[in-house]
Amino acid sequence: METTTKYLEYPAERDVLFVFGAGTSHPDGVPLQRDILPIILTDSEIANSEIGKIVVQFLKDNFVYDEESKEYPNLESVFLYLDYFIRQNESLNKKYLNSTIHEIKEYLIKLIHHIVNLHTDQKSTIYHKFWDAVEKYNSNVSIITLNYDTLLEQAFEHMFKRVGFIDYSIHLMNYEKTKELSFFNYWINPREPIIADANSTPVPFKIIKLHGSLNWKYCNCCNQTLLTPWDRAIDLNKGKLTWFSERANDNFEYTCPIDGTGFETLILTPSFTQNLNRQVFTQLLSEAGREIRAAKKIVFVGYSLSNADVHVRAIFKKHLQTDTQVIVINPKLPKSLELKYQSIASNAEFINSSFEDFVENEDLIKKIFTV
Repeated sequence: METTTKYLEYPAERDVLFVFGAGTSHPDGVPLQRDILPIILTDSEIANSEIGKIVVQFLKDNFVYDEESKEYPNLESVFLYLDYFIRQNESLNKKYLNSTIHEIKEYLIKLIHHIVNLHTDQKSTIYHKFWDAVEKYNSNVSIITLNYDTLLEQAFEHMFKRVGFIDYSIHLMNYEKTKELSFFNYWINPREPIIADANSTPVPFKIIKLHGSLNWKYCNCCNQTLLTPWDRAIDLNKGKLTWFSERANDNFEYTCPIDGTGFETLILTPSFTQNLNRQVFTQLLSEAGREIRAAKKIVFVGYSLSNADVHVRAIFKKHLQTDTQVIVINPKLPKSLELKYQSIASNAEFINSSFEDFVENEDLIKKIFTV
């Protein structure tokens, strides 16, 4: 088969920008934010793990909840409580020193990572149908997602190379074909010339994961991100990002191949005091702003516009153009949600539908993808 080197270029304008919230992954079993703490407090695997014991004890010592009536504190309030002591550089008491508070926050993030990952080891037929619609009706689309899971990318597999390439809009270690990175999976950078079939016309697709991703591993020393496409596991006893070696029949910690530093999770916590100062998140917000300005139509799907997502509201208020068509697809449309969206776009159109019904509805698909 004849191949050639090609440049994949983005059109100046984007026909459709999709914004995906938890409602797009929840049908595949990924828990909603409100379900995370109940799982942490009731799951036996977590309760018996080393980091689980520490987090659960902290929650029991500082929050009152009732399992029978299923009344639990919300996740934002827990992070807000932890962040208070971190920002003030104060200890809670002799049991919970400031250094311990830092540790508990990191462990809580890892438990969230673990819980979401448990429901990501599968093929999503719903996302698969979404990508089928992209291929059939309009490939000039981009996606902003607030989800940590990788179901969206996994469902893209049948379109890889043939239709296009995923562009995470950040620099990945995997782009570098160096000896140090030979152990890891190299990744094609769609912003550089690629080798493709001479008769094919692949396109790049931006997937901007504003809250991070389960398959991103961050080095806090060299400030670079490693993509591990099919590896998202966390050792709940060591509290480390690990990989399993069949040859050694053991788990090994992921460490940066450049400087040997242990990798960190790269997911943004649901908190009113989110830390957006990391270069990765700054870059993602800038990229999102560019896509919002370039979009003819913006479609929000399964996103409740959480009060904690102040940064999301801010980028849309700053960059949304007055003539951009805005559509909100959600299975529940209370007046409070409509008002939230109307504060961003007064011309917002609301469609009562779940994500799974949307991808099955041919008329609605045509309406959304047609500009």
